[in-house]
Amino acid sequence: MIPGVNPKQMKQMMKKLGMKMEEFEDVERVVVYTKKGNYVFEGAEVVATTMQGSTTYQIQGEPVFVEAEAEIPEDDVKMVAEQAGVSEEKALSALKSTNGDIAEAILKLSE
Repeated sequence: MIPGVNPKQMKQMMKKLGMKMEEFEDVERVVVYTKKGNYVFEGAEVVATTMQGSTTYQIQGEPVFVEAEAEIPEDDVKMVAEQAGVSEEKALSALKSTNGDIAEAILKLSE
């Protein structure tokens, strides 16, 4: 809250402005998904503020960035496995290590 302002007065002012704040209890994890990776907040504090019909969420905590893995289509895995003569598990592993590059994965497995 604001220093020097009575919490009770602050709640009254917020009510007059049509603001409502709600703190989420016992938050274990918040994950923000992006195309490049995910921001993971463990034990974050989350507060929802509603004003004029719009709700804003505030997250407080230290995020850990986890890079996103490339999504590998099942057809690509099967093709690499057939071309390189390996199991689908090895083909998937090779595709992940080459960021989904089929030709590079086949060459890597053929060496």
